[in-house]
Amino acid sequence: MACYTALVLYRPPAEQLELPLALFPASGEGARIPRAKRLFANRSLKLGQIDWVGFDMDYTLAIYRQEEMDRISIEATVEKLIQKGYPAELRGLDYPVDFPIRGLLIDKKLGHILKMDRFKHVQKGYHGLRRLERDELRHHYQAKRIRSNSARYHWVDTLYALSEAAVYARTIAYFEQIERPVDYAALFSDIRESIDAAHRDGSIVDVVEADLPRFVDRDPMLAATLHKFRSAGKRLFLLTNSRWPFTQKMMTYLLGGAMPEYPSFRHFFDVVVVAAQKPYFFAEPRPLMLRQGDELRPATLPLERGAVYEGGNLLDLERALGTSGDRILYVGDHIYGDILRSKRESAWRTVMIVQEMEGEVTATEACRAEIDKVHELHGAREELEDQLRFYQQRFKEISRRLDDPSTPGADRPMLEAERLRVKRTVERIRGQMRAIDHQVEELERRIDACFHPYWGSLMKEADDRSSFGDQVEEYACLYTSRVSNFYSYSPLQHFRSARDRMPHE
Repeated sequence: MACYTALVLYRPPAEQLELPLALFPASGEGARIPRAKRLFANRSLKLGQIDWVGFDMDYTLAIYRQEEMDRISIEATVEKLIQKGYPAELRGLDYPVDFPIRGLLIDKKLGHILKMDRFKHVQKGYHGLRRLERDELRHHYQAKRIRSNSARYHWVDTLYALSEAAVYARTIAYFEQIERPVDYAALFSDIRESIDAAHRDGSIVDVVEADLPRFVDRDPMLAATLHKFRSAGKRLFLLTNSRWPFTQKMMTYLLGGAMPEYPSFRHFFDVVVVAAQKPYFFAEPRPLMLRQGDELRPATLPLERGAVYEGGNLLDLERALGTSGDRILYVGDHIYGDILRSKRESAWRTVMIVQEMEGEVTATEACRAEIDKVHELHGAREELEDQLRFYQQRFKEISRRLDDPSTPGADRPMLEAERLRVKRTVERIRGQMRAIDHQVEELERRIDACFHPYWGSLMKEADDRSSFGDQVEEYACLYTSRVSNFYSYSPLQHFRSARDRMPHE
């Protein structure tokens, strides 16, 4: 109380002003940003030290309705496969859009889809839509370290790639159901070629562009969020792989007419760069070009506000922005294309947009009791392991005394009785540990079911981070579900990461 009374200006009792408590929420919880809408910090970051904030477009500023995108992508991919000579029956299959998540690894040699923890240890897997047993996982993957970056494997690390995993799993299941031999690597290669061809010839983009409200969630707080950054003196840039015609239509849909202060979406941004070809943008010295109508010419400094640029590279953009890399914050959704390469090749600070975070947080809260119980059981098991080691050592000491011919005969009955008691204690402790293991296994199944019917949590695997969660932690300074979550924070916010603890702490 002394700290507070020292700060109160003294007034005579008759003049004491009452604090308007009605203005404050009755509960502290009501005053907090909903957890699903928060920004989470892996590394401390001061927004006050950021001069420029850059944004990717697709799956960052533009939040796609994933199920709709998956369905149109699957339809287009299947049509391309049939054109390649695959059976027309593929057109009538029910493709499970709820099957894949990000962070999976496809084994093109065996036709398996895998989920790993941060140590690249395979914990779950499917062949087609059949869950692989523990013995199968151990036989194929746990005897030696997986070289996940080799040609044998393919990462499903973007929301864009979920549809190809769904087509792959369902097609394998169908072919094996009709007992048709499958070359798993060739099948995956054909699926990748088909989905790329569908994007190139407009089979997907044209449908999306023609009906943006069906495929894209127009965030009503996006414009206000960008305006808040600008009002605080931040300068903004757009850096997208999409080409100008699609970018213009998408950004106009997202921001056009949102605020009277901004006649067009381009007025929100100081620099607009399209067709950036990330991740090559971060590593290759491609020239930055100025678009004038349908023509391109080399860009000159200073960059023009309201102009549209194409291509470019990291070093030239930093030079054009006129600031050091550590004063640039880049917001994207793609670990490899947006986050990893920008962190490896520059000092840019990073924010990763993880659309799934709202569902992830909701599921975490829904099974909080089960998660806490698992932690409690792990602590209990650790205590039992300590007891087990003690009694095992005691058993060995007694056995050595009984085996020693110099041990007096009068002591042997007592030692035999003690060894029997210790042996029974060891058996009892082992039984308690087995019971805990069974209880934890059942709880983890229930926890997984809260998150995803096939794979469980996106960010976690068993009692550790998943491979995807590990990448988010390693390469993203901050992560959140959408750009507009920044609106709830000050543009000068100091985001502080949680204190890291090592096992011995």
